[in-house]
Amino acid sequence: MQITYCSSYGEMSQLAASFVREEVKKNPGLLLCTATGSSPEGLYKEMAKTARIQKALFSQMRVIKLDEWGGIPAYHPVTCEYFLRSKLLDPLGIPAERYISFASDPENPNGECRRIRSKLKTEGPIDICILGLGANGHLAFNEPAAKLEPFCHVATLTKESLQHPMIASLEQKPSYGLTLGIKEILDSRKIIMLVSGLGKKKIAEEFLEGKVSTHLPASFLWLHPQVECLVEQAVLD
Repeated sequence: MQITYCSSYGEMSQLAASFVREEVKKNPGLLLCTATGSSPEGLYKEMAKTARIQKALFSQMRVIKLDEWGGIPAYHPVTCEYFLRSKLLDPLGIPAERYISFASDPENPNGECRRIRSKLKTEGPIDICILGLGANGHLAFNEPAAKLEPFCHVATLTKESLQHPMIASLEQKPSYGLTLGIKEILDSRKIIMLVSGLGKKKIAEEFLEGKVSTHLPASFLWLHPQVECLVEQAVLD
């Protein structure tokens, strides 16, 4: 794991964007896996800036959504779908045929996971996976547990995940999560891990120790050969 300490959120976002740009130049049709929330938001803003200047750069790039809150209509502004459409997909002009997405309110959540797993088998592996460090060390909705699921699955949300700022305004919280599994994430060719956000000092320090445990799912990234970990210094102060 290559760890870079960044003096600001802006520096972290710009550096992450430079990594993505370089990979897209080498492989224009790469598959980008996208997390949501405040950690990658600055990265997506930088990518949108690039798209305005270099209109053709992302014209072949494909996107797969990392996870989604379950049981909420897709048009609701708290969904990962809404976030990605407004922050990344629309600014970059990514059409439906280059986008793989969980439905946020499927009739059959397990069937939806099987569909995404099948799509990833056909169109994967992921070339670049954008991740953020969860407040309890989760990766996507791979929550701390005695065992971790390798493949796309319906996840039970922990108390920490249900306190996520994205859904803080909801009176009725999501009933479950839909997420790629730990193996599907680790099968990515390259991973960009963003460590940012308030109240994460303890979990960030634990993650950076490099000990691997199912009770800190993000620690499994230490087993991957191509991880760029960008740490906003303020997290550790």
